[in-house]
Amino acid sequence: MELPCVWDAPRPYVHPITTPAGAVLSVEAPADHPWHHALWFTIKFVNGENFWEEYGEFGTLCTRAVADTDGGVRADIDWIAPDGTTVRASETRTLRTTPLDDDAYAIDWTERLTVAEPGVLDRTPFTTWGGYGGLTLRGAPDWTDTTIRLDDGVERERTLGQRSRWLAIDGIAHDGLPTPAPAGVVILDHPDNPRFPTPWYASNRADTYGEGWANFVNAAFLWDEPLTVEPHAPLTLRYRVLVHDGAWGADRIADVYGRWTT
Repeated sequence: MELPCVWDAPRPYVHPITTPAGAVLSVEAPADHPWHHALWFTIKFVNGENFWEEYGEFGTLCTRAVADTDGGVRADIDWIAPDGTTVRASETRTLRTTPLDDDAYAIDWTERLTVAEPGVLDRTPFTTWGGYGGLTLRGAPDWTDTTIRLDDGVERERTLGQRSRWLAIDGIAHDGLPTPAPAGVVILDHPDNPRFPTPWYASNRADTYGEGWANFVNAAFLWDEPLTVEPHAPLTLRYRVLVHDGAWGADRIADVYGRWTT
């Protein structure tokens, strides 16, 4: 007997992303893109079927079961085609939260995607937008003065397919705090991931995307080309999401990255 979906939402996600001091850094279903779900994972196309937007014909991620495991949470998720019945892929998602210091913690995010027949994971190629798919953060709109950094140390407003071992987005948080204060998120890409170091697609605020747009980060491993997953070789992806108060320098990020990968 097939289990029902645990959630009514078409995508499982993590919200709110909150720093130890209480700053809320994520937004769920903003008006400009209601299919953006705080911190979430999905792919734009699986064998040509849309699993990203939530209008027209689109596939859904049905969470069949959630269980505590090894200090974390494991979810079993079926990727259901737009016909509402066909399972295109089966996913095991594991999340573990680890305190780092008084001002930071880590979310270890592991994806394992299994297919019964070859599955082509694809994206809309980038023109003025596109290239995205995979682990994504949509930051709160009142997380202001944000900047984006890669492991080259350069501060930028956008990154369009540049490769890096990690991406940091930092700014001034407002929601959840008595007074605005610096806070940030860093997403680390594991060396065992396919196409490491990943291309990143990210923007703090840009007129290109329209009124209200802010703070989007995607580990865009499909940026350059599609990826085919074979039944005998499940796709595994590992990321570490650092959530912190204050401003972090590259040295501190490098230290956490080194301890995570050795």
